[in-house]
Amino acid sequence: MVFSRKDPYAGYNFRVEIDSIIRAGFKSCSGLETSQEAGTYREGTDTSLGMRKIPGLLTSSNITLGRGITDDRELWDWRNKVATAQSPSGYRKNMSIVLLDDAGNEKIRWNLTNCWPTKWTGPTLDATTDEFAIETLEIAHEGITVENGKWK
Repeated sequence: MVFSRKDPYAGYNFRVEIDSIIRAGFKSCSGLETSQEAGTYREGTDTSLGMRKIPGLLTSSNITLGRGITDDRELWDWRNKVATAQSPSGYRKNMSIVLLDDAGNEKIRWNLTNCWPTKWTGPTLDATTDEFAIETLEIAHEGITVENGKWK
């Protein structure tokens, strides 16, 4: 396989897709991470003093999304649906984090399953700055996959 691109993709060129929430433009996205504990054991017939290690349970970090507050309340409504248990079966959504190249073409797509917001944080308000009001949403999920053929 020939790789033509030598420079890394820019971290600012991405989009987030959440089921039916299509107006979700974000300024930041973090927490795209998985890890796996190592289980240790010793065989009964092993005469060495060392332990063997095997892969344990896979865990994933929560995703944190940040965006400027607008009139769009869909993310707040989603968080509120979970917080008030209005629909125990209807609040989980699938989402994708998509890295784009300089021309806006999709290069890498990470798919996350059974996502739901665990935490919403409102903006820091300060009359002495000219910063935008940013809200953050922390999202739990049950796994990350890379869509076939999208890591180009």
